[in-house]
Amino acid sequence: MLLAARAEGDDRRARAAAGHAESRVRPPDGGQRALGERGADHPDRDPERRELVAEAQDPFGVVLTCIDSRVAPELVFDTGLGDLYVLRTGGQAIGPVVTGSVEYGPMTGGTPLIVVLGHQRCGAIEAAYKSLQDGTPLPGNLQSIVKALGPAYLLTVENPGADPVDTMIHQQIRITADDLRTNSDLAPLVQKGALAVVGAYYSLDTGKVDVLTGAPT
Repeated sequence: MLLAARAEGDDRRARAAAGHAESRVRPPDGGQRALGERGADHPDRDPERRELVAEAQDPFGVVLTCIDSRVAPELVFDTGLGDLYVLRTGGQAIGPVVTGSVEYGPMTGGTPLIVVLGHQRCGAIEAAYKSLQDGTPLPGNLQSIVKALGPAYLLTVENPGADPVDTMIHQQIRITADDLRTNSDLAPLVQKGALAVVGAYYSLDTGKVDVLTGAPT
């Protein structure tokens, strides 16, 4: 009975942690936040913070985003040293190594939040879209990115919208977040409320982040 009570308490704390962590990247007023809206002080970047996290880390979230130089999660979410695990690939393309790296925090340290952050005018997704549309492979290992983005392209072809590249960006965000949320390793954490996997879109024009999928209820 004591073990059951402890497990129930752990689940409640995990759900609360996931909600708190998610609130740091998504304010309650409609699911948007703007780059730097917390102010320009950029917390957790002073020498005291560096010394505090030098021996151990306990990030509140994992962010998987693009390699684009205009999208820096630590700036987008006003965070600092030790706050986030950050992974960057072209168009948020994933494979076994990337997935394993995303899983590291939640599975070894109880990190309660994963954010898949796509962005406006993604060059990797635009290049993949044109490559698949034209049937012209990209050179070298760039083609591996095109292959990874193929499922998002197929969904885009079915319903391209006014801007097919932007549609594909949104599709890639949703596919990647859904795949992580339902994979055999992370799904049990999601089901018991210990982990939230959120898909979000960052506007280069406005600096705002819109949550598209997976926000904790």
